Amino acid sequence: MTRPAPARSSQELADTVTGGIGTSPLRPDGTLKVRGEFAYSSDLWHEDMLWGATLRSPHPHARIVRLDVSRALAQPGVHAVLTHEDVPGENRYGLKYQDTPALAEDRVRYQGEPVAILAADHPEIARQALKHIVVEYEVLEPVTDPERAAHDETLPKLHPGGNLVRYQRIVKGDPAAKADVVVSGVYEIGMQDQAFLGPESGLAVPDDDGGVDLYLATQWLHVDQKQTARALGLPPEKVRLTLSGVGGAFGGREDLSMQIHSCLLALRTGRPVKMVYNREESFFGHVHRHPAKMYYEHGATREGDLVYVRARMYFDGGAYASKTPVVVGNGTTLSVGPYNVPNAKIEGWGVYSNNPTCGAMRGLGAVQPTYAYESQMDKLATALGMDPADLRIRNAMSEGSTNVTGQLIDFPAPVAELIQRLKDMPLPPERGENADIRDLPGGASNVTHGEGVVRGVGYGVTIKNISYAEGLDDYSTARVRLQVVGGEPVAMVHTAAAEVGQGLVTLQQQIARTELGVPRVTVHPADTSVGDAGSSSASRQTYVTGGAVRNACRAVADAVYALAERRLGRDAQGMSLAGGKIVAADGEVVVSLADLLGEEILEETREYHHRKTYPLDPETGQGDAHVQYGFSAHRAVVDVDVELGLVKVVQLDCAQDVGKAMNPDAVIGQIQGGSAQGLGLAVMEEIQVVDGKVRNPSFTDYLIPTVLDMPPMRIDVLERPDPHAPYGVRGVGEPPTISSTPAVANAIRAATGLELPRVPIRPEHITGT
Repeated sequence: MTRPAPARSSQELADTVTGGIGTSPLRPDGTLKVRGEFAYSSDLWHEDMLWGATLRSPHPHARIVRLDVSRALAQPGVHAVLTHEDVPGENRYGLKYQDTPALAEDRVRYQGEPVAILAADHPEIARQALKHIVVEYEVLEPVTDPERAAHDETLPKLHPGGNLVRYQRIVKGDPAAKADVVVSGVYEIGMQDQAFLGPESGLAVPDDDGGVDLYLATQWLHVDQKQTARALGLPPEKVRLTLSGVGGAFGGREDLSMQIHSCLLALRTGRPVKMVYNREESFFGHVHRHPAKMYYEHGATREGDLVYVRARMYFDGGAYASKTPVVVGNGTTLSVGPYNVPNAKIEGWGVYSNNPTCGAMRGLGAVQPTYAYESQMDKLATALGMDPADLRIRNAMSEGSTNVTGQLIDFPAPVAELIQRLKDMPLPPERGENADIRDLPGGASNVTHGEGVVRGVGYGVTIKNISYAEGLDDYSTARVRLQVVGGEPVAMVHTAAAEVGQGLVTLQQQIARTELGVPRVTVHPADTSVGDAGSSSASRQTYVTGGAVRNACRAVADAVYALAERRLGRDAQGMSLAGGKIVAADGEVVVSLADLLGEEILEETREYHHRKTYPLDPETGQGDAHVQYGFSAHRAVVDVDVELGLVKVVQLDCAQDVGKAMNPDAVIGQIQGGSAQGLGLAVMEEIQVVDGKVRNPSFTDYLIPTVLDMPPMRIDVLERPDPHAPYGVRGVGEPPTISSTPAVANAIRAATGLELPRVPIRPEHITGT
């Protein structure tokens, strides 16, 4: 007997449908979230459930000499204690490479690596029982320098194949080209955390068929299912996943956390097992943004035309591969930015180390090079005596350009227009003599009344690939049902696409309303009983799942027309669906959907695959690696207290091309939220790692922007449709995170005159103390 589920809460769009594409209907989850009534995965509950807990390594690199769980198992209220020996399937998982143990075997490779798990009657019993697990370690010297890891053969090999995850070389034109004006720099970016507010959590419920149902917060249900089933030694159909409320993701939920562990404990005990990480454990329980060190050289003519870019980039992937191969691919293919560059030599290394594992985070692989090349563009503008915005406009790519991999840009690329729009926006008024202290660096701390405060303006522009790349078949699946409920036609959309806060549920409703002409649309909970939708990452879901929902809706519409032909005996040519009715080409109402359907249920399942992409040439790195690019630009205005090193971002304006604003309010929200995350990386957000150990695993010491840190924003949304994408859409979520960071950093440099080659920029970098 199955246990009950736990409680849970046309290209041409001339006509506007109420609640359809191009409008901003109320989100079905919005009111619940504002009132604090929304059910997140951490709220899941089952009457007879146990609580799971994880023992983690305190060392970044060590051999496990002895592991004894007997004392923990003997504790009252403890029902199971498991180690790697209890994993019935493969004790390995991973998004790209299967290199990550579900539970450590003879070696730990990062601080926080799971060593053992247990289940107990109460979370406190579980936590206390962890102290009774005996682990003896032989501590080893950690590998912590990614540049050395890439080249130094004397370092310990952390994996059988060595310490290199991926090397990528790109050569365009003459790699040895020379130029009149040359600038160079070495740039570093710290390890940023996704800082989602909802911790990793889920509930595994064993089933009488020997399988398990897992309710969780994730970004990609089917890849979790595949990896978890492999570790459990079960066929995928016996590991059923259902999405619960997700409290943010930003890439940090693409890799597994508690999925395998909770299922192992549930199957061992025969009882539901809930796992919820606390905030400190969350810092160790998910991947982070790759830190990077980048060597750049730009050459230009005296008139300001780019001649070449040469770069070497090192990405620290940490203990396991995760998305490091993708980061290297994105980082190198996006390495010169949205600019026309005839000659380039780019090299990128992604490496293993004993630092925390790094993987997907908003702006995957583009954040790092954008910070470097935009810093270089400002440096080059100074050397040329040019306005930084004008230099960018002069070199901006456009439709018909080719990028660094030789790919033709065969869709709108209004980069110059974005920058010009920012340049034309009014600047904030100059600070008066009697400025409110809350508007100064330091705010209500009252550390200055304006003395030592200088102002600067900076620009940041980016290009970001949308969707999966380098030959991967990127697709999504949607099932749409149309039937009469309570006398009204109702459409139900079912996909496995994860709603992680971006508004995807609302978007699916909007597409169905537009395509089927029915106001009532429900969205089935996302689960693995429908085909794969891919990950809610790479700014891809509106593109591919939107395309799948459109295709399924149009298939249902065709079935409606066929039904009308059979029952009404008239040609369906030119018919359309609107207002719950079938309408003839001349506007005549043919029949209501409710009357036509009666007891009939129409259901269709369709996939959407975007255009093919191709692997990069192994020697030159040339090739059509990406299906689409997103473009955004920011202008930041900052006040800097040069005596204390404090920064106040006064204004942060953005211009972005979104192709088609499917939900205008949601688009603005994405741009504002992404800009906040980029601002955070510029001036405050960093996981501080010393000798492989995390020093600040809490929101007390890891700082994120609050409403008081966010300045006013002017936002220009351009809609230049991509003719190759459903409805002309272009991914929205990532670009604003990327271009905001260098805009703020360049503004601080403009204010202070300092080099500031590293983000986040901390007070001591400005004061020199």
